[in-house]
Amino acid sequence: MPMSRKVPGALAVLVLTAGLAATAPGAYAAPGMREASARPAVTADCSVHGDGRLWCGNNAGARAFADRSYRSATRGTLVGGYNWFDCWGHGDTHPGGNDIWYWTQTDQGPWGNVPAVDVFTSSDPAPGLRQC
Repeated sequence: MPMSRKVPGALAVLVLTAGLAATAPGAYAAPGMREASARPAVTADCSVHGDGRLWCGNNAGARAFADRSYRSATRGTLVGGYNWFDCWGHGDTHPGGNDIWYWTQTDQGPWGNVPAVDVFTSSDPAPGLRQC
């Protein structure tokens, strides 16, 4: 096949692949799950935005607990690897070496506490996020 036909085809594949990669995980939320349309594009950013929430990467599948303790009931999970957190509070010490937990709404709907070890902050508590 002549090179002039291969280049446009390869370019089309590249554009389609880039478009799929730019789609945020969880962009199509099932009924009852947190609304993904308000979620910004996935980035390396981990900071408090204008809405007062911490937007940050996290361990996909991180569990959120009823209380700030692994001994409390699991309220739900964070399916994707980038979520928002409303505030932070002190709780039980976790494997991250501190006692900071972040409050958020799980992808299943209920609210819960996520240990800081599962949130990719540079320091805990995250600078600029309010305490709850």
